[in-house]
Amino acid sequence: MSDLNNILNSFKIKFSSVKDKDDLQNLKSEFFGKNGSISLQFKKMSSLNPEERKNFAKELNTIKDKLVSEIEKKFKDFESLEINQKLKDEKIDITLPIRSIQHGKIHPVSQVIDEISSIFSEVGFSVAEGPDVESEYNNFTALNTPEDHPARDMHDTFYLDKDKKTLLRTHTSPVQIRTMLNGKPPFKIIVPGRTYRCDSDQTHAPMFHQLEGLHIDKNITMGHLKGCLNYFIREFFEIKKIKMRFRPSHFPFTEPSAEVDIGYKIENGKIVIGEGDKWLEILGCGMVHPNVLKNTKVDPKKFQGFAFGMGIDRLAMLKYGINDLRAFFETDYRWLNHFGFDPLDVPTNYRGLSR
Repeated sequence: MSDLNNILNSFKIKFSSVKDKDDLQNLKSEFFGKNGSISLQFKKMSSLNPEERKNFAKELNTIKDKLVSEIEKKFKDFESLEINQKLKDEKIDITLPIRSIQHGKIHPVSQVIDEISSIFSEVGFSVAEGPDVESEYNNFTALNTPEDHPARDMHDTFYLDKDKKTLLRTHTSPVQIRTMLNGKPPFKIIVPGRTYRCDSDQTHAPMFHQLEGLHIDKNITMGHLKGCLNYFIREFFEIKKIKMRFRPSHFPFTEPSAEVDIGYKIENGKIVIGEGDKWLEILGCGMVHPNVLKNTKVDPKKFQGFAFGMGIDRLAMLKYGINDLRAFFETDYRWLNHFGFDPLDVPTNYRGLSR
């Protein structure tokens, strides 16, 4: 029994010097580990006769239970100290007023993209997407843009390599090329997305948003184009009648080409879309050039169609009275709180289409 007394005395001395949970864990391992003092005593019992083993086991279990109890109690004491210290360090004054909650807003650009997508989806258009980084072929060559066209100049285009083979797309039209190369007609798509050009002022930004439309099928005419755009403008601006004109223009990828103007007037210092003696340009369009169809393996003798492109940011400015394009990208919460949309407070013509 002297060994057990020595173990008990040793434990008391070491236990009194324990300062934290790590010391306590080391002490526990020293006495109850695989080769700990108490564990070795249990192995020793096999060498005792039955009567000695009985008495020894009783005394050993009593000491073991006592030591285990003290260790567990000490662990709880340390945990309580840690909790109390955290409560002291992380004290919260519950008398303080709660922080105000600011709800997010839908950006006008996102709102307008959803509105436009919803309107065109009702007449059979699907939404297509493509990468912001494009090849020179898809962005210019396949779209019948001549080698000496001003749009290819570095003052207008962000090229990403010295050979001018890779660039940030200057319009969303390359998605038309990708769509026609990867499928077979008919095609009826719209393409909303970011575009990039070297330009920056009150009505231009180096990055802006554009939406492209494409409809390729048999027997498509300018009449279909005019009807499609007339429907869109009436729905988007929420007016029953629209004064619209096609003004001859030129784009490399359409022939014939036109700029679309809509009538408006000024009332009480505000633009009123619809009727009026003034004209406002809102988009460009035309019949897809036969060379574009050939470049995308579409037979121009069997298929033809129209394309149109519009600036999403510009449409947002017109519809919601925003007079400076640069504010779209300044991440000013005050501006967004004024011009943004609550997710549950959408315009009356919004169809609920999610992107």
